Amino acid sequence: MKVVLFCGGRGTRIRDYSDSIPKPMIPLGHQPILRHVMQWYSDYGHDEFVLCLGYKANVIKDFFLNTRPQTFSDCVVTQGGQDVKLLGDTVKDWSITLLDTGIWRNIGERLWAAKDHVRNEKMFLANYSDGLTNVDLDDVIAKFEASDKIGCFLAVRAPLTYHLADIAEDGRVREFRTTETSEIWINGGYFVFRPEIFDYMRDGEELVVEPFKRLIDDNMLMAYKHEGFWRSMDTLRDWQSLEDMVEKGDMPWNRRVTAERIRRSMVMAAS
Repeated sequence: MKVVLFCGGRGTRIRDYSDSIPKPMIPLGHQPILRHVMQWYSDYGHDEFVLCLGYKANVIKDFFLNTRPQTFSDCVVTQGGQDVKLLGDTVKDWSITLLDTGIWRNIGERLWAAKDHVRNEKMFLANYSDGLTNVDLDDVIAKFEASDKIGCFLAVRAPLTYHLADIAEDGRVREFRTTETSEIWINGGYFVFRPEIFDYMRDGEELVVEPFKRLIDDNMLMAYKHEGFWRSMDTLRDWQSLEDMVEKGDMPWNRRVTAERIRRSMVMAAS
């Protein structure tokens, strides 16, 4: 099914990059986080993408217009670079629609701008393009498809290290809890929608505010709770944490890398 990716962010809290490139193009390892997200969807068989561009849209367009498959694949180069043979799995032929949806539009307006590209889909996927996860997408889709809901979002634990105080009106402290043991869930930025979502949207509205309120009122919104890996890239500290994981080869969002790590650990355990 089609995947709508919101790519208009400036990434102002990641100052090392935000002045020169849009947030989805900030690199993790040798490729931007946007391509990590797209590869994750592709590994589940979803290869049709609609990119809602905004800040420095030309940078993202240039990336996809000028990047060749061998950039991210092992290859053999002969004849001075004129002949390139890819090694391993054949690179998938992604279909990428590049839509310039404006610099100052919010997520709801960007999704509305992509309406004509998904209106005939039974369901479609959407993503903020700045977070990574190892959730089982097939299971998310299956549970959503079996429901009668119009929208579904990935619910994840709040990545906080604070202790939460349960305080009575008289000031008495009932309990201290860590965020891991609390029932605080946040929107992880991964969505599944039916086209009827557009019936709940109005001009200028933010997606998860007014439209989601209408879905909730009609009992048409569901959450998929995920206890596994999820990490957004909102700050420089977040980027550094994800970059460290990539450098160590610890990428739980990459199914092939994870499978290889498991294979190697089994071989070492057996030897």
